[in-house]
Amino acid sequence: MRPLTRLARITALSLFSLCLLFNQSANAEAKTFKLCWSIFAGWMPWGYAAEQGIVKKWADKYGIRIEVSEVPDYVASIEQYTAGQYDACTMTNMDALTIPAAAGVDSTAMIIGDFSNGADALLLRGSGKNIQDLKGKTVLLVENSVSHYLLSRALEWALLKPEDVTIQHVSDLKIAEAFLAGQGDAVITWNPILSSIKRQAEVSQVFSSNFIPGEIVDLTVVNSKTLAEYPELGKALTGAWFETQRLLGLPTDEGRAARAKMAEAAGTTPEDFTQQLDTLRSFYAPRYALAFARANKMPELMERVARFADAQKLLGGDGNGLANLGIAFSGERTLGNSERIMLRFTGQYMQMAADKAL
Repeated sequence: MRPLTRLARITALSLFSLCLLFNQSANAEAKTFKLCWSIFAGWMPWGYAAEQGIVKKWADKYGIRIEVSEVPDYVASIEQYTAGQYDACTMTNMDALTIPAAAGVDSTAMIIGDFSNGADALLLRGSGKNIQDLKGKTVLLVENSVSHYLLSRALEWALLKPEDVTIQHVSDLKIAEAFLAGQGDAVITWNPILSSIKRQAEVSQVFSSNFIPGEIVDLTVVNSKTLAEYPELGKALTGAWFETQRLLGLPTDEGRAARAKMAEAAGTTPEDFTQQLDTLRSFYAPRYALAFARANKMPELMERVARFADAQKLLGGDGNGLANLGIAFSGERTLGNSERIMLRFTGQYMQMAADKAL
């Protein structure tokens, strides 16, 4: 056999090296990211998307891995995200401001899933009650959460003062059990806990987020530094979310089967889960979420939320939190300290989804 020429040997060696590099690259472990969520009708799609392989499909498309974990305690899930244990987490607009942003963790509200339109409510023990009957009562709630915010809005409606009620802090894991055992005169919580209490106790629903539509917004929040460094994470999460949202909203057998799976995971019936979804204004298509994100209402809403947070000293002891941190919105508008933005509302990835560019 004729010996290889010098050029042929170099060519063969180069091809071998390229194959070796390709194999090493293919076998290298993909970058792994972590998302956490807690039980709530509007966030059940994350559990379903992970279980059904939708998250994996989109992660594979962008050459990454995404681990999706349910954290039973809602506030604990946000605290774990804030501590850096997760790259992304589901939370409300207020909690995004008062927990990670207030702690100095720059976060991006990347996906707007819905806003509460009755999914959070105030229940008074007994029938035939009205909101004025709240005076002098003890209210069970997760202190400094959106439930606390809802109480403040309810008191405004009733022309009552914060000192007219007594707040008793109970975690979301224990609040239903505590109220059903006879603790407190009233309770503020969210679905599915809210629905469970209403099924088991004689109560009057005297106020809900239906009175303040668009003020309690349910988000998927991502660490801003991580998102800037790995935009593929944003693309994969957004793609998986809206694929699942489209399915959730379908009036077909496929959609009903998906909702039944989510109901089972939430520990309720398909009928009850559908009723819970009816208390949300869900954005099943990205263009609707994008329109809400870019509306003028968002800065006004967050200013109201910041005022409440300041009143509770959740943004610093001086009661002037927006002097210390800022919030950025789509359209280059900012609120508070523009030199220290800690919470960002962006339509970038939802725009990609709407343009079918993911």
